[in-house]
Amino acid sequence: MPPGFAATAALLADPARSAMLHALLGGEALTAGELARIAGVAPPTASGHLARLVGGGLVAVHRQGRHRYHRLASEEVAAALEALGGLAALAAAASPRRPWPHGEAFRTARLCYDHLAGRVGVGLHARITGAGWLALAPGGWGLTGEGAQRLAALGLDLEAARQARRFACDCMDWSERRPHLAGGLGRELARALLRRGWLRRTAPRGEGDPFARRRLAPTPEGARALREAFGLDLAA
Repeated sequence: MPPGFAATAALLADPARSAMLHALLGGEALTAGELARIAGVAPPTASGHLARLVGGGLVAVHRQGRHRYHRLASEEVAAALEALGGLAALAAAASPRRPWPHGEAFRTARLCYDHLAGRVGVGLHARITGAGWLALAPGGWGLTGEGAQRLAALGLDLEAARQARRFACDCMDWSERRPHLAGGLGRELARALLRRGWLRRTAPRGEGDPFARRRLAPTPEGARALREAFGLDLAA
């Protein structure tokens, strides 16, 4: 067993710390006060939990003026948390007395850290790879000439995507149990669809439900555009 495995597992096992990490999977940097409200603990307690998460390498903190903002430490942490969500979904599915608890809206579209997950994320991964816009490359995927042209036309910042530690890679979707697109390209795809108004966040900043903070919803224009551009029928 790798050194530190048990210590990391212990960090994830606490309900308050787990709620904080789920909230940070939404991709926003949050203050200790916001995370305290989400976890349902007092601010001093939240500060203690956050210190442990920072010390364990799961959360990073940065200062902006008088405020300290917290975010997940890396894409790898986000991918590991999403994978653990998959294990939890499998355990829930094994018991007929435990139905899917988060609603179909959460299953349709959500953020996994900074990229798209749910039916929209999985569907886009399948369409983009199936159309030959991406080709297998060491460590993930690379753009084809057609893919670069098509995705740039959709408004993706491909240069920003190339500056990420990983350009494009798979992330296993815990509700759909199929991959969605992560890495810099996955991030820029999410940003482009939000900028175009095809998707919108459904929870305001400060929302206490960590799952709600990650939920996205297709707009009427977005549902039509996703169907026309990618063949995604979200009403099916």
